[in-house]
Amino acid sequence: MIDVFVEIIREGVKLPAYANPYDAGMDVCAAEDVVIKPGETVIIPTGLKFAIPEGYEIQVRPRSGISYKTPLRLSNSPGTIDAGYRNELGILMTNTSPEGTELDSRLFTCEDKGNNKGSYHIKKGERIAQLVLAEVPRMNLKVVPSVLEIGTNRGGGFGSTGIK
Repeated sequence: MIDVFVEIIREGVKLPAYANPYDAGMDVCAAEDVVIKPGETVIIPTGLKFAIPEGYEIQVRPRSGISYKTPLRLSNSPGTIDAGYRNELGILMTNTSPEGTELDSRLFTCEDKGNNKGSYHIKKGERIAQLVLAEVPRMNLKVVPSVLEIGTNRGGGFGSTGIK
């Protein structure tokens, strides 16, 4: 178990918590109500600041239920909170619903089922992402004339292995 220090900077904020004993990530909650319109990206405040030990990061990852049931996506997933960052953690979330006047006026919550298109109301205290502590080894880059002779070259690039 690694100690990570957290400061609560807004009233009524829930501390991140593991939902189950063997979960990899702690659920983190919104610190205030936020509406995300179609096509919009917002920063959802958490009301938390962290002091992470050197050699570690906290990764911000999506919650599978939100990804499955809504058009909401974490914009930089996985996000990284570096050990030296001491400001409030904000969760970058994008509503991938298509923009349009009809859709803009429809308001849903993460509790609604059916991956509805429209605006979404994130409620204060709602679990919006997961936090995973990860060790971060440092890289030592060595310049070489060619990397082709080091290890094995599997060949190909994007899509080169096909889909079956």
